[in-house]
Amino acid sequence: MTQAASRAAGADTGLLPLLIEASDSVQALLAEAAASVRLKVTEGGKISSAALEREQHAAHGYAWLATYVESVRQLAAYTGRMIETNRFGEIEELLVRVGAGEYLAQIFGGIPMSQGEMLRLADLGVTEQKAAARMTPAVKELIAGNNAETRAALAKLIAKAQGSLTIGDAGLDETLDAMRAEMHRFAESEVVPHAHEWHLKNEYIPMDIISKMAELGVFGLT
Repeated sequence: MTQAASRAAGADTGLLPLLIEASDSVQALLAEAAASVRLKVTEGGKISSAALEREQHAAHGYAWLATYVESVRQLAAYTGRMIETNRFGEIEELLVRVGAGEYLAQIFGGIPMSQGEMLRLADLGVTEQKAAARMTPAVKELIAGNNAETRAALAKLIAKAQGSLTIGDAGLDETLDAMRAEMHRFAESEVVPHAHEWHLKNEYIPMDIISKMAELGVFGLT
């Protein structure tokens, strides 16, 4: 299959409507969690330090959930932009399918915030019934699509792409793409050959490297 044909095929998979529906679903779930957590950490309509301390797990977990929900939303937005510009190929589709499927599976099944701390929706006050109502057909299909076959197909494409600047098309514009390429060249020539030695000696990054980064304009970025 030619690259153009691969991209056209990616645009016809019906993935985007699934992502939009799933994103809407988990955003609604997040709103329900927010209402519940707000009750846990406020007193008299204001955030209570004591309540926030007591409900650290819920407050911390809500931040994690919000991050996951935003990730799903951004994957949907990325897919839409890439399809619109005919840049959505096989590897981009697989990356989105695996990523969205995993985020959704963890949202509904449990988010590992650390090795010893797991977030469940019930911890945020979301009942089993409310969670089930947000487990739409699109959510189920995306979770099911993140399977061994999909991940194996992605792994093969990643292996073929070794040496490339990125795995798949990141969707950046020409300016950002050029900036990233320049920083990659700098890291490969100035940092990679010495990084392990710096680590072994527990040394800071040498000032001459910092100076060269300044010359590139790194510290003037806004």
